[in-house]
Amino acid sequence: MVLLSMTASHHELDMSTLELLSTGAASVGRTAVETCEAITGAVVVATCNRFEVYLDVDSPVDGRGVQHASHEVARLVAAASGVAEDVAVGAFSTRTGPDVAAHLFEVAAGLDSMVVGEREIAGQVKRALEEAREGGATSSTLELLFQTASRTSKRISNETTLGGNGRSVVSLGLDLASAELPPWRQVRTVLIGTGSYAGASLAALRARGCEDVRVYSGSGRAEQFAADRGAVAVTDLVAALEDADLVVSCSGARGRVVADVGGGEAGRVGGGGGAGAGAGAPRVTGLGAEGDAVRAEGDALGAEGDAVRAEGDALGHVLDAAALVRARSRAAEAAGDEAPHRPMVVLDLALHRDVDPRVADVDGVLLYDLASLKAHSPALGSLVVGQARRIVDRATRDFEETRLGRAADTAVMELLDDADRRIAAEVAERVAERRAAGTEVDDAETEALTRSVRRRVHADLHDAIVAARSSALATAQAEASAVVADAEEALRSAGTNGLDVEACAGR
Repeated sequence: MVLLSMTASHHELDMSTLELLSTGAASVGRTAVETCEAITGAVVVATCNRFEVYLDVDSPVDGRGVQHASHEVARLVAAASGVAEDVAVGAFSTRTGPDVAAHLFEVAAGLDSMVVGEREIAGQVKRALEEAREGGATSSTLELLFQTASRTSKRISNETTLGGNGRSVVSLGLDLASAELPPWRQVRTVLIGTGSYAGASLAALRARGCEDVRVYSGSGRAEQFAADRGAVAVTDLVAALEDADLVVSCSGARGRVVADVGGGEAGRVGGGGGAGAGAGAPRVTGLGAEGDAVRAEGDALGAEGDAVRAEGDALGHVLDAAALVRARSRAAEAAGDEAPHRPMVVLDLALHRDVDPRVADVDGVLLYDLASLKAHSPALGSLVVGQARRIVDRATRDFEETRLGRAADTAVMELLDDADRRIAAEVAERVAERRAAGTEVDDAETEALTRSVRRRVHADLHDAIVAARSSALATAQAEASAVVADAEEALRSAGTNGLDVEACAGR
């Protein structure tokens, strides 16, 4: 058995590519196990800045099973996302052997995150295993891998200050937004979404003193979500935006609409999302513009409203530029000659953008999406990171020893079985000698003699057990390394053409 991971993250790809690749991610793991004979388990970790697939592969000694498994997963990702298969293959970095565990442990600890040290990822890794388990896609090795990742993350949290300051994408976004906002107790916020990320965002807002939070959800779940958390649910997003200072959007609805899996935050206001800007640094245009200018912009954009809405229906943005212009136009009309003097800040925290990038072109609006948040992510002290990495290194070694320990355990059991035979033989011989000399030996004396012989034999056996275990581990590691080396060579040299797909025949 070989562990294999295929990873695509913010390190190698832009957010748009990640967004596209992860469309339909929920079904990839289960389908891979069902359709590829070599794959015995699969867990998918899909977050706002990564899409990773962890596989347990029943590989032949030449590593060809790993090659077939990786291409099968790439094919499934291509089919689910609509990208070309060669593009999907090229988008992933492939790891095998101990590198798989080391990478996952770093991910779970927040060491590989866009905001280093963020804590949300630990829960996301845990949920990824739970979802794979519910879908019948995990394996005993993957269970051990992910459970060890969670324990390692918890240990790093307890023994270092890596996540001690509440670092997260949400907190970073709120930090950046605060420079353009009034004091938090005066901020009027619209929260779009009702999932776990929305819950984390609401908690972060409350921790800063923001109490005026209105929750919108096209799925109809806003009322219950808001009632459970002391917020206010709204059904008219445009009306709620009229006097908002801050919009935090994390519904992920657009991804579910594009993936056509139904449900979710399918309700949306308008649409949009063509080739507009917004993927890089945030922009503010025309701050402090007069009400007439805002209304003029609304009229101009309204002239192409049908086209914008039609595009939105196709792409599924929850919030588009036309809706935001209407809201600000209404606010300007209500204010009369006094147009808004401060920008509205929009945080789009969804991987599949909730917000049309052209919102950044709306007068007086400042848009931060994941790409711009990444650009503003602060570095973390090397001392803290070093402490966390040492814990990861130790956990990786321990995991590999545990995973490969079955061969070593077999060798140790053989030694112990042999020791038991020697103990029984020596006890029998000594009891026979005493009886031959005319001395009766009762059960209690026999048991005492057995304990004495066992202590001596096991003490003598200690060095042999250590040596046998070390030798068996070395042999297992060498065999695994050979498979990994062959697999890596196959992955480097093989393209998608001419692949022997029979190895991935359905079961």
